[in-house]
Order: sequence, then C-alpha cells, then structure tokens
Amino acid sequence: MDELSKLIDRMEIVELADRFMVSLDEWNFDDEWVRRFHTPDFTMESPVGDVVGLDGLAESTRVAMERYERTQHLASNHIVDLDGDRAVVRWNALMVHVHLSSTAAARGEEPGVHFDVGGRFDAEAVRTADGWRFRRMDVLPVWFNGRPPIGMEA
Repeated sequence: MDELSKLIDRMEIVELADRFMVSLDEWNFDDEWVRRFHTPDFTMESPVGDVVGLDGLAESTRVAMERYERTQHLASNHIVDLDGDRAVVRWNALMVHVHLSSTAAARGEEPGVHFDVGGRFDAEAVRTADGWRFRRMDVLPVWFNGRPPIGMEA
C-alpha cells in the first residue's frame, strides 16, 4: 500500500465513524441507514443490547433513541490501524441524551435534564464494493453523568 492510499483509507474510515455518530442524532433509521454503515455479518456489543446481523437493527436503534427528546453524539481521537482491506478502529465519544419531558416530569425534574455517557467505540471496518463498512462495533462506556431512562436504571 502506498502512503497516499493509506491516507485515503484512513480518511474514509474516520469519515465513516463520524457520519455514523452524526446519523444517531438525525433519527433516520431505515434499511438504507443500515447498509450505509454495516456489513451483512455485522455484530455489536453495547450496554443497550447486543446485535448479530442486520435484521431489526434499524428498528432496535430507533427504539433506543426514542427514549430521549434529542441527542448529540461527538467523536474524537480516531485511531485507525490498517491491514489491507480490514482496519481496527477506535474513537472516543461523548454522548448526550436529553430525557423526554415525560421522564423529567415523572421524576419531578425540570425539562432538559440529560444523561451523559463518556466512552469509547472499538470497531472493525472492512472494504466492500460500496466502500468501508463496519463489521463489528463495541460500545464501551467509561463514565456516566445523570440518570438513565426509566426502566434502564440499575
């Protein structure tokens, strides 16, 4: 691999991660969204549930996000280790989840209260005919601030 090809691959993989994070805040979860970011054999481990394959991924993501009024997912410190048509990818994340007004009211809190998570994403990306896609993604929380949604409290 020449240096220019490596730089292009790294740029495309970082953009894939950034676009994925931004997409979580756009709430357009459908089959097109699934194919834009994931391979057919995609797996994920996260605190809200594990995923094997693409069946139901858009719906389960939509359900998870509808627990909130709005969200903001920020990504930084991308590390990409290339190995031909495969890459190990890691990035840090700050995930802000503004609770539904009904959640705040049920808890006697003011509207706008939020649940924040700082963490890391560990992933594997592979080159496909349609570009780089995630084959595996693990969401690893490092810290929490605030209370999770009702029904998800430990």
